[in-house]
Amino acid sequence: MSLILGAPLAARGFETVALDNLGYGLTQVKPGTTPTYDDWVDLVVDYLAYEQSRDDRPIVLYGLSAGGMLTYHVAAKAPRGTLAGIVGMTFLDQRDQQVRDETSHDKLTARAGVPAMSLFAKTPAASMKYPMSLAGKMSALANNTEAMKVFTKDRTSAANWVSIRFLDRYMNYVPAVEPGDFDACPVLLTQPAEDRWSPHHLSLPVLSPITKVPVDTVMLDNAGHYPLEEPGLQQMQDAIAAFVTKHTT
Repeated sequence: MSLILGAPLAARGFETVALDNLGYGLTQVKPGTTPTYDDWVDLVVDYLAYEQSRDDRPIVLYGLSAGGMLTYHVAAKAPRGTLAGIVGMTFLDQRDQQVRDETSHDKLTARAGVPAMSLFAKTPAASMKYPMSLAGKMSALANNTEAMKVFTKDRTSAANWVSIRFLDRYMNYVPAVEPGDFDACPVLLTQPAEDRWSPHHLSLPVLSPITKVPVDTVMLDNAGHYPLEEPGLQQMQDAIAAFVTKHTT
């Protein structure tokens, strides 16, 4: 996120903060603990409260990949007025079977693996780690071959392993507010046009029912799931800068 969005937005004068959530990046998790997806949501909600305690400037939350839906879950749970807007590269409700089928590693994982993980999550096996490369369609993370060579070796991101408990909660998380009732803040989808992992139609089950706040979509031409390609990369930066300016000034 820092590479493709954080630094470019900072160069335009925005204050940017990138969070490494539990189990990813450089975040250190206490030995013996097994964070869940619920903890991800709570961590971001708590961090937003911390930012608000520092000053009263408006905050816009951006999520890359699965982080897009995380921004929605956070906005749905956070106190009203916390966020001026949310931006996602995709909004995937993994409770939807079509979303599971198209974003999981394969259909067998989507149809049999997910229910099996729900069973294991209720046993001592819940803390066992599972590679994300076998859980999701990680082969479609980027359309650039050289970038994929880097990503697939990075244990802090694409090559990470997460617990069965985390995967179970991620696949079955119920938001505090369903899309039809969502009215927390405006929403922007920056959708890579050449996304082979989470194409546009998979975000519609979340975005289409949202009618109480503005929802905009910007297609990123020629860009893959991780949008390295031009002109999509520049289009994303421009669209987010315009969205932030519109809803914070």
